[in-house]
Amino acid sequence: MCLYIPPTLLQLAMQGLLKNEALAISALDSMPIELLPPMFKGAFESRLTKILKAMVAAWPFPCLPVGALMKTPEVETLQAVLDGIDMLLTQKAHPRRWKLQVLELRNVHQDFWDVWAGRDNRARSAETGSEKQIAKCLHRYALRWYLKVVTDLSLCFHLQEHQTCLLQWAQQRKGSVQLCCVKMQICDFPVETIMGVLDIVQPHYIEELELFTNQVLSFLGHFAPCLGQMRNLHKFRLRHIYLNPDRVLITFPESEENCFSKFLTQFSKLSHLQHLSMYGILFSTDKIKQLFRCLMILLESLSITLSRFSQSDLQFLSRCPGLCQLKHLHLSHIELSTSHPTGLRVLLENVADTLQTLELEHCSLEDSHLSVLLPALSQCSQLTRVNFCDNPFSRPALKGLLQCMANLNQLAVELYPAPLECYDHLCNILVDRFVQLCPDLLDIVMAQRQPKKMAFVTAICLECCQRCVYDRKAILCRCWQ
Repeated sequence: MCLYIPPTLLQLAMQGLLKNEALAISALDSMPIELLPPMFKGAFESRLTKILKAMVAAWPFPCLPVGALMKTPEVETLQAVLDGIDMLLTQKAHPRRWKLQVLELRNVHQDFWDVWAGRDNRARSAETGSEKQIAKCLHRYALRWYLKVVTDLSLCFHLQEHQTCLLQWAQQRKGSVQLCCVKMQICDFPVETIMGVLDIVQPHYIEELELFTNQVLSFLGHFAPCLGQMRNLHKFRLRHIYLNPDRVLITFPESEENCFSKFLTQFSKLSHLQHLSMYGILFSTDKIKQLFRCLMILLESLSITLSRFSQSDLQFLSRCPGLCQLKHLHLSHIELSTSHPTGLRVLLENVADTLQTLELEHCSLEDSHLSVLLPALSQCSQLTRVNFCDNPFSRPALKGLLQCMANLNQLAVELYPAPLECYDHLCNILVDRFVQLCPDLLDIVMAQRQPKKMAFVTAICLECCQRCVYDRKAILCRCWQ
């Protein structure tokens, strides 16, 4: 049985105004301030573009978090909001209660719309949160611009209609409006268009960048100077960038070597970089060394996945000054079985006082590697999460690892591979053995401490593409259910 809750007088007043466009617009300046956020939300959801335009021009708060209302980008409502900014910019006398400084187009500050009517501390925080966040990256540029428009951009294959609308609008108003892109994704996008976009948003405002391109030569050679301008970049993800040192570019005046070196040297200018992720990167050992030599700061996290990684690379990283205070280390789907684990052991020893999460997933680590790593692992007293899944450890080796981990009291999440004894000679899961062995392994840790979240995970079943998981009880894959 549903309990009917009648609308409040405030809600009824707002609904009535939205049905009378002319009255709603004429009443904005004298309307109670508590009515404006729910009225704006109602107008936005109903696509009442004329009311939206007028409300933007009369908005009485420092931040307007429109992005939280955009389920999917729509050119019509976006244009109405931008028209409201235009109206504000062209007015000689601003509205009495006008305070707008930041137009937020990202999906953040949903709490503003949820709680503002109560006018409590959470609402005040929502009201000013976006302004404070942008102020962190604007620094000396803050006083130059009349109004900030904050967005994220995903440049994949071609510009979408709403992106074209926003960029063209911002380009035409560069003297009075600053478009700030906080998070940018570039995926096989024409380099000429990217250069034009970065001329509008300006690289120094970008805090997060994901770069995915197969046009290594033509792209990186042109993009390198822009990367060097991203002085506030703190998250950088490189995806699927392949360098063939034997191929020479014919249509570009510089060699591949020079283009790539120009790109890597820009890392020395990224003074705020904290998180570096490389996914599916095929660099030579010399290029790996050049990249990390150019890092002039201490990284907080390093993630390397599906990448070619030699023993020489690992040894170099263990001596890299920029990695001596890592909090998060993620190595996944990297073939480490052919390399000696000394480099990884030294790296773990160097970060033992700071490391909080360690993921060595699907790295082909074997029992011999694990025995070398255990002394270093035992020193990592700050670890809160570990993941050793998809490594071929025997039951005795896994027992040694668990005895080591049992002494680390900060651990909150622990993921371990099921021992090799849980598979037959064709790598099929032996469910009876899995259910039998996992409780004994769990008891090793429970003898020392009470684990918060701890699981043993099998390889993916070839029949149903699921895993068997033991987390205090066995959860079997679909084949065995």
